[in-house]
Amino acid sequence: MKIIKYSDDTYQQEIDALVQRCDVDFQTQDQTVRDILEAVKRDRDEALLKFTNQFDQTGYTLKDLEVTPEEIQEAYNRVDLDELEAMRLAADNINRFHARQVQESWEYKEGGVHLGQMIRPLSIVGIYVPGGKASYPSSVLMNAIPARVAGVEQIIMCSPTPGGQVSPHALVAADIAGVDRIFKVGGAQAVAAMALGTDTVPRVDKIVGPGNIYVALAKRMVFGLVDIDMIAGPSEILIVADDSAHPDYIAADLLSQAEHDEEAVPILVTPSESLAQATLEELKKQKGQLKRTAIIEESLKNKCRLLVTASLEEALDLANRIAPEHLELAVENPQECAKAIKNAGAIFLGHYTPEAIGDYLAGPNHVLPTSGTARFSSPLGVYDFIKRTSLITYTREELAKTGSACRILAEMEDLDAHSKAVQIRLS
Repeated sequence: MKIIKYSDDTYQQEIDALVQRCDVDFQTQDQTVRDILEAVKRDRDEALLKFTNQFDQTGYTLKDLEVTPEEIQEAYNRVDLDELEAMRLAADNINRFHARQVQESWEYKEGGVHLGQMIRPLSIVGIYVPGGKASYPSSVLMNAIPARVAGVEQIIMCSPTPGGQVSPHALVAADIAGVDRIFKVGGAQAVAAMALGTDTVPRVDKIVGPGNIYVALAKRMVFGLVDIDMIAGPSEILIVADDSAHPDYIAADLLSQAEHDEEAVPILVTPSESLAQATLEELKKQKGQLKRTAIIEESLKNKCRLLVTASLEEALDLANRIAPEHLELAVENPQECAKAIKNAGAIFLGHYTPEAIGDYLAGPNHVLPTSGTARFSSPLGVYDFIKRTSLITYTREELAKTGSACRILAEMEDLDAHSKAVQIRLS
């Protein structure tokens, strides 16, 4: 954890490493995941139950794999009233934001041509929710609510239960968000079950939600059999700050990313060397006050970068090159600086908009493109749970007007059956 200035010999090397940070080595887990997928494909529920009991150290039978209404009611009994109210407030905000993303079918006519686009929701969607190092009710809300707003007919959820421990917060969040069925399965075996279908777990059209490297690799392998949202990398934040920023705020936000896991990437980019130095001191002071100290230490040691640029303009340009998942603009005029941003999963403007408010409560989705994929990807939303189907109608008169051009194009590609399919209607 050190300050790196634009004049340092290693500065460009550090920048290049951040821009190219998306390298993920799947090789060591590749065969393990393939074996799990093949086993679930071949043995279905038998393999699903075997892997669940093996990896989660449970003694389940098949009938134990699905969460019952009684278990959901028991989860409500274990959740404090203020926790319940907070989840409901978050759900309301998420629902209100995503309702604005709903798309409608449309049609138009030009002479004898009638064209349009039909919008339909996916029939069944699977949500994966991690259940290892922590409980993630916010992930349940962020993944399920846009699907429900889109009109998905059935939402199922899979989440591991290490030692048979079920997160009551995740179950309550699922109930609030309108999840239809919940299964106590995780890992690559859960992805396989959702993609292929078993007698217990239905086959889905799309799998969304984050997970460990085994889950990520399994999602990548089943893509094509089903759709997926993205291959999520480590969580990351980039803060562009000037002298108006508060170093204690900046350090707190960097630490909020570092506590996710050891691979999390916290970055400060600023033209102010004094701010960078003050932030470094705050990081040292604040990190010892937090619960996940060991995880934070690893993230700060290996991934944290405090970069001093020659100007604010250079800092904004660097943000675009890095294309971070979360981008904070802790600057005097954040609205003006935001106009220069082309690549970011979500932008947090001003000194009183911590990234944490977006993780939980604001309403926009916290499932965001990582590892530089914000160059071409978008946050999860209602549009991820719909299909667009083209509608095309020609009258005979319109076909007669333009059919010859269609035949010419077909014959240019040496596809005479296409040409004759037009000709036969006009002869």
